[in-house]
Amino acid sequence: MKTVQKYDLQLRLVKFSASIILNVNALNKFFASEHLTKQLIRSVTSAALNYGEAQSAESRRDFYS
Repeated sequence: MKTVQKYDLQLRLVKFSASIILNVNALNKFFASEHLTKQLIRSVTSAALNYGEAQSAESRRDFYS
């Protein structure tokens, strides 16, 4: 009999976002690194939010913008 493992992707994405946010403080405070750090934080946090929105979609029309 197969055992089905549940992967809570939303929780994993939130934890990943939190770990990125905590670790970017180790970067040097140059203009380029600050710019890239801000973009990185926006990117990883949007993945978790977009996944959560997709999970709450109720019909095919919810997926189109």
